[in-house]
Amino acid sequence: MPDTSISEKGLELIKEFEGKRLKVYKCPAGKWTIGYGHTGKDVYEGKVITEAEAERLLRQDLKTFEYAVERNVEVNLTQHQRDALISWTYNLGSGSLKNSDMLKELNQGNYGRVPDEMRRWNKLTQDGI
Repeated sequence: MPDTSISEKGLELIKEFEGKRLKVYKCPAGKWTIGYGHTGKDVYEGKVITEAEAERLLRQDLKTFEYAVERNVEVNLTQHQRDALISWTYNLGSGSLKNSDMLKELNQGNYGRVPDEMRRWNKLTQDGI
C-alpha cells in the first residue's frame, strides 16, 4: 500500500503558508487559532503554546486532511501532487475538497485542470487583488 501521508517538504510548505503563532489570535473567520492554523475546543483566549506543541498540533491535525485526500481521490498522485492537495485541504477543509469541482476534474484524470480549479479558491485571485 502506498504512503498517503504528506512529505517533509509538504509539511514545510504548510508551515510557510500558515505561519506560526505561539499566542492565540482570531483568524479572519473569527475563530480562536494558534500554532500553524490549529482551531478547536482546546484553543481559547489567552492561550500560549511552545514551538514543540505547535509542531505536534500540526502533525495531529494533518492526519484528518491526509485521510480526506486518501478517501476522496480516486486517481494516482505523485508525492508533490499529494503534498499540494493535502496543503490545499488543510487550508480550506475536507468539505471543500469533497464538494469541489477540482476534485471532480482530478478524479476524471484531468490533472491539467487541477491548478486552475485550485486557484478559483484563492480569495486574492477572486477579488482581483
